[in-house]
Amino acid sequence: MTVQYQLPIFDHQIVEGGLESRFDATFVARLALREKQIQQSYRPIIQIHKWFARRPGSVFRSLLLSEYGDGPLNQSYYSGNRVAGTVADPFMGGGTTVFESSRIGLGAIGSDINPMSYWTVRQGVAPLPIKAFRKEAASVVKDVYALIGVLYQTKCDECSGQAEIKYFHHVKTCGCPECGAVVSLFPGLRLAEARRHPREVYQCPACNKLREVNRSESPECPECHYDLTQRPVLRGIAKCGECGASFKHSSQLAEPPNHRLFGIEYHCKACYRHVQGRQFKTPDSADLERLVTAKQMFDERQGTLDLPDEEIPAGDETTRLHRWGYRRWRELFSERQLLGLGLLMQRIQAVQSIPIREALATVFSDFLRYQNLLCRYDTYALKCQDVFAVHGFPVALLACENNLLGIPEVGSGSFVHFVEKYCKAKEYAQQPYEIANSGSRKTQIASLGESIEAHLVDSPIDVAEGRAFLVCKPSQHLNLPPHSLDGVFTDPPYFANVQYAELMDFCYVWLRRLLPDRPEFGPPTTRDDQEATGNATQGRGIIEFAQALSGVFSAMSAALKDGAPLVFTYHHNDPTAYVPLVVAVLDAGLTCTAVLPTPGEMSASLHIAGTKSSILDSVFVCRGPDTAAGITSPPATVRAAVQQDVSAMRHVPYEPTPGDIACLTAGHVAACAIRELISEWNPSALFGQRFSLAMDVVQSIASGVECPA
Repeated sequence: MTVQYQLPIFDHQIVEGGLESRFDATFVARLALREKQIQQSYRPIIQIHKWFARRPGSVFRSLLLSEYGDGPLNQSYYSGNRVAGTVADPFMGGGTTVFESSRIGLGAIGSDINPMSYWTVRQGVAPLPIKAFRKEAASVVKDVYALIGVLYQTKCDECSGQAEIKYFHHVKTCGCPECGAVVSLFPGLRLAEARRHPREVYQCPACNKLREVNRSESPECPECHYDLTQRPVLRGIAKCGECGASFKHSSQLAEPPNHRLFGIEYHCKACYRHVQGRQFKTPDSADLERLVTAKQMFDERQGTLDLPDEEIPAGDETTRLHRWGYRRWRELFSERQLLGLGLLMQRIQAVQSIPIREALATVFSDFLRYQNLLCRYDTYALKCQDVFAVHGFPVALLACENNLLGIPEVGSGSFVHFVEKYCKAKEYAQQPYEIANSGSRKTQIASLGESIEAHLVDSPIDVAEGRAFLVCKPSQHLNLPPHSLDGVFTDPPYFANVQYAELMDFCYVWLRRLLPDRPEFGPPTTRDDQEATGNATQGRGIIEFAQALSGVFSAMSAALKDGAPLVFTYHHNDPTAYVPLVVAVLDAGLTCTAVLPTPGEMSASLHIAGTKSSILDSVFVCRGPDTAAGITSPPATVRAAVQQDVSAMRHVPYEPTPGDIACLTAGHVAACAIRELISEWNPSALFGQRFSLAMDVVQSIASGVECPA
């Protein structure tokens, strides 16, 4: 028989106008689900720079307006708002809280231990003369193209004229252990599907040419009849085409693998309009000669190029790189890429305007995600994929090398495309808007009087309307004045999450060379022993995670005004992963007044698609016990609370998955544990004792909960 845990009952009515009563979970979920499908269209500000697992801006706008706004949320959400007060985000990450609070007039305090987070948020709120930025960016592209443009040209197979290359397609190679022949490690032979191109495109190993085959025909080479369904490499075993030997192609490589150029996708301005689909070709002798030219140019200039030569540190995410023989960050790039990137850096550093130079440096840092030999080609969408598409360092057998500077309005992932994305982000920062949906029709609604751009100040005591204080340091060391915050809104790290610092080093080692005078870029890595994350490589487990979280929450609580909320999102299916939150909230002297459901992820995201992960977050609202005593109780049992959440999602309509329900259940279990322990909690007890007590209570409550169907 399952026993339902009874939640405490509060006798009084909720604080009038508070977040607990004004947050409309169904309304917000509709907004968030739409936004996460194409987040850059709903929140172009995120195009300032890559950050991971950004929560929807619509969720944090709704949280802020539910707490501080006037009138029903579904009305104030689409209005221009100006709100007085100051809020903080101690884990600002990609800047959602800072952007959304600055937008409605709140003074914003943001802190993060990661310098890439700090820089991303700073660039989002810092004013920029967009017209002058566009002009300078065009000049930079023109000057660098004069030096390397020839390396990205080819002869069109249709008209024999000069064409611009969009993508180079490379395959990793190794030597056959039996005969010494060079073996191309193709995991499959299809380069492009017949979806956005009229025919299937294959690489024929026998002819060493790209072949196009009608989708209705059997996939065999039209010239030599080679079976194109074959997979030369299967489950790590390669077969030599010369002697027929089979062997394991990789284990722990001593040096990075070699690559061979086997295909090109290009754009011919003269004839692309009458060519059906995309333009693919097998590299000709001139294309291969350009590889030699690129190497010669690089060898001649590399002594003058300030390229990152730092070693790749061992880590949870970087272990895969080490297995493939990559030891230094520069080894992840081709010689042509290193040449172009080095020259582009030099030209950006010559820009006189500091704000424009910093903006161009940020664009450079971000576009690196599409300018490396870890990038793969999407055979369906026919475009280069972001190296971080799966929130890690994937090392594939095929590599897609992008055009560095790019072709305006053609392709994606090149410098010109990222300049345009940056401009759109800053235009949105200056004049933000919301998108209202009516069926398939979308209406853009200007948020009159709102602006994400803010005046940056040097001290938290100077924060006021239209001002922001941003800092790169552990948030427990902020030393904010007591009773200075009207709220804390944050998305803290989730235990055992992706190691963002290890990933962002990929961009950081370049950015710190572009902006050597920035004090935040002094350390050689973004990694820090004080990160509030679990990390197996650095020996940080759940206890260390809990201690870091407790320090931050306690510092924030000390700065809150009486009755002001600490609001945070969390996302995990295992109730024990919430124990650090329970400890942190209790150590901060707070209790939980509400747990609200909201979408935080997109189900189609590559890193969670097909898994049992939840796309729903639990939003914890926490206040001091005296304030909490005036707030009405949530449902009487965990099961009832989860059923209420599920009902709210079904009205979206969204049908929660078993993973979603497990996540929501774990959130309510944690809230129950906080409420049960608040009256007896002793923050002076040994940390291990406090953690064990919280673990026991969480596990006891969780064992008596039956998840609703």
